[in-house]
Amino acid sequence: MPIVYSFENGDALSSGLNSFVERVSREAIADHGFLSVAISGGSLPKILSKELAFNKNVDFSKWHLFWADERCVGHDHADSNYLEVKKSLLNHIPQIPQENIYPIHEEYAISKDAEKAAIDYEQQLEKFFKNKLPSFDLLLLGMGPDGHCCSLFPGHPLLEEKTRWVAPIVDSPKPPPERITLTYPVVNNSKLVVFVTAGDGKKDMVQQIIEQPEKDLPCQRVKPVNGHVYWFIDHAAAAKLRKESCSEYKL
Repeated sequence: MPIVYSFENGDALSSGLNSFVERVSREAIADHGFLSVAISGGSLPKILSKELAFNKNVDFSKWHLFWADERCVGHDHADSNYLEVKKSLLNHIPQIPQENIYPIHEEYAISKDAEKAAIDYEQQLEKFFKNKLPSFDLLLLGMGPDGHCCSLFPGHPLLEEKTRWVAPIVDSPKPPPERITLTYPVVNNSKLVVFVTAGDGKKDMVQQIIEQPEKDLPCQRVKPVNGHVYWFIDHAAAAKLRKESCSEYKL
């Protein structure tokens, strides 16, 4: 079962997430000298960055930042997950070396060649993880209104992908249709997965994911082999959960 932390409002949620990421970063750097983190798009970067972007206790110079999924658009396009993370987080954290930031190959993205973009991104992962199945220290994910995560959508064939680490998608039910995404072999080899979502509009889907495992939604398939899953949500998103489904957040 995932561990669910519910916070009174958005500010409290950002604060809790900030302290959690600070601890994970510190422990990873102490253990092996860096933090490998993959991040999704949506509202997540804004929630994450509210305090973290100004946290002086985090050694960002040791961070390696990847994307859990990306749209095949230019880096300056409104749909770009990279752009959202850049505006919310990277613009405020010059300590992360440019060579430690791993966006989608822009040429392939602009030409909407999802296949080439996926192959290139998998090669970036191979290089960093030395040809071993990637094991991110931290995977930060959002939750779509249909229960999707990364660009892994309900009923899509990519849910069954077993061999590729990064897969192309050209028929996303949400625009833009061309994307790349991490697959479950990588997602479920992460050491820590943290879902972040907020708002009254998420309460029905959050309840289904946490308390109705028989639904078999994409978010429910996130079950790290040797890791843990956490949910950081606000009280509005947690409104339909039973009290016993939530844990008290303690550092």
